[in-house]
Amino acid sequence: MLRHSACAYALAATLALAPLTASAQEAQPDPGRDPVVATVAGDEIHLSEVIDSKSQLPQQYQSMPIEAMFPALIERLIDMRLVAREARANGLADDPDVRRELARIENQILSQVFLTRRIDAMITEQAVQSRYDEHIAALPPDQEVSARHILLVTEEDALAVIASLQGGADFIELAAEKSIGPSADRGGDIGYFGRGDVVPEFADAAFAIEPGQISETPVQSEFGWHVIKVDDRRAIAPPSLEEMREQFVSEISRQLIAELIGELRDAATIERFNMDGSPKTEAEPAAEFASQPEAEPAP
Repeated sequence: MLRHSACAYALAATLALAPLTASAQEAQPDPGRDPVVATVAGDEIHLSEVIDSKSQLPQQYQSMPIEAMFPALIERLIDMRLVAREARANGLADDPDVRRELARIENQILSQVFLTRRIDAMITEQAVQSRYDEHIAALPPDQEVSARHILLVTEEDALAVIASLQGGADFIELAAEKSIGPSADRGGDIGYFGRGDVVPEFADAAFAIEPGQISETPVQSEFGWHVIKVDDRRAIAPPSLEEMREQFVSEISRQLIAELIGELRDAATIERFNMDGSPKTEAEPAAEFASQPEAEPAP
């Protein structure tokens, strides 16, 4: 394994090679428009390398425009080329540890680029639409109601308000006069809400009342006693395809990757060995677990 001093760790953090991401690939300029932006002893640095370097920075820098970061990124890449040239001059390109690390990085990048390109080509608009349709079909119908309420301190006060309403009093006027809630100046109007948007006691009562009706008995919650009037009830529109696109693309990607890797495993001859390199037998894993003492039963 490569051995790192504190200095080497600091340098590695500065010149770190991050995995190639889909965003990095998308940011690459057209092949015919990838100008040389610097040279180091004749070794060319292209604009595409600068863009790729930016994509490898911490997330807080990703939203910054490339123009603002261009000078610093160029200097970073120049330093990287200078250090790499010196490393080659010292024979490190043929060092066994270095070659193992390069092989590891090559395998990582090849795997990621292959999967990204293969999966991007397989995720069609039809596949995303189909996943969305299945999701919407499985959603239970949901509703929300628009209601007003008059919040009171005691049950007796709430019963008196209900009696007044049954006698022909106007709900909005009583809410403005009697309610201790913040919606009093709006005639008790709290707008549309779903079951999970309000306390359970209020939700159960409101969703049991038909539009235009008033609760016949006071409803108690942690806030006090409510007299509720439901103005309207409507179905909740399901989320749009665009709102859920990212989720479905992620789900389809994971599924396709798992299927592809499964096919590759089935087509390959894979051998596994123990940590010491000795042959692994089918009985060894079971024997290993069996050798562990069973837990004592709880008293």
